[in-house]
Parts: sequence; C-alpha cells; structure tokens
Amino acid sequence: MFFSFDGIDGVGKTTQMQLFCQWLVEQDQEVVTCRDPGSTPLGERVREILLTSGEETPIAACSEMLLYMAARAQLVDEVIRPALVAGKTVVSDRYLLANVVYQGYAGGLDVSAVRDVGRVATEGLMPECTFLLDMSPNAARDRMGDQLDRVESRGDAYREQLRQGFLQEAALLDNKVHVIDADRPIDEIQNELRDIAKRQLSQ
Repeated sequence: MFFSFDGIDGVGKTTQMQLFCQWLVEQDQEVVTCRDPGSTPLGERVREILLTSGEETPIAACSEMLLYMAARAQLVDEVIRPALVAGKTVVSDRYLLANVVYQGYAGGLDVSAVRDVGRVATEGLMPECTFLLDMSPNAARDRMGDQLDRVESRGDAYREQLRQGFLQEAALLDNKVHVIDADRPIDEIQNELRDIAKRQLSQ
C-alpha cells in the first residue's frame, strides 16, 4: 500500500505522518518512509538546490518542475517501487500532487503538461491514498516560524493559490485524495487518518 501526505506548508504533515507511521507499525505493517524530493543521494542534492538556493541562483518555473521530477523518478526507482514489490507499506511526505499544484496552479505552468511529465517520471506509480491536510493559509503561516525556505517565503497570496489548487485537484481525484481538516486537535486528525487507512488496508 502506498500512502502520501500533502498540503500547504504549516499544516502539520510531519507530525501527522510520524504518528501515522507509528500506528502502521503497531498494525504489523513493514513501513518505508520517504520525502519528496529527497530520500536518495540524488534527491537530497536536488532538494538542497530547490529549497535553499537564494536569489543568486534563479530557477525558472519549468526548470523547478523538472528538478522535482528528476528527484521523484530516482525516488520511485530506488525506494518506492522496490519497497512495494517487497510487500512493504510506503508513506511519502509529498508526491506528484505537490508538483501539479506548486508549479501548475500556483506557478503558471500548464497543469495537464505537469501531469504528463509526472506520469513519465513515476512510470504511472501513484499512491492509492493521499491525505491532503487542509487549513487556511493564515493559520498555517502562524505555525511556520521565522526560518522559511525559498518556497515557503513566497507569501500569503501564493499560499492561497496553493490551497485552492490542492482542493481543485482533490475534487478531480476524490476517490484517491482525502481532504482532512487540519485545524483541529492532533489526536482528532490522527483518528480520522487511521479510520481511512483501515478501510484502505482491508480492501
């Protein structure tokens, strides 16, 4: 089973994913976690370029998208597909949905084109279940602190575009993407995630 977590920055993905993976282990699942971009030597190098490069290294929207795709292609080949073939449960912090939203809806690239490149990069491998943690950009920004990376520092209007893009994609993929109200107590959110996962794992 392949799960992914997504949403705008500040919604609590890291906390919820950690708790979720602990629960999966308690359910006797052999769990492999990863982050996209990252979790491979190539992916971590690309992540550094994408998130820490300053104004001295301009990155055009298309170049940004292709860098993410390259890191994801390596992640699928090196980590995700081998784990699934071995019967393990994979949980990824972000996946293709993030590219579609960040570089498509909010970045100005053609959304369909981003999806098409994504299908090539992943060889069609998609999560069976994506948890989209959702809250207002203002509430999410209050959780983020002062040390923002290159993408996080793009401002409130950008974050609102991201949120709307995520919700539009979720409506198109309603059987795969589960929108979770993230502006609630941690345990309440986690219980909803587990209930959804129980149904997925029983199929």
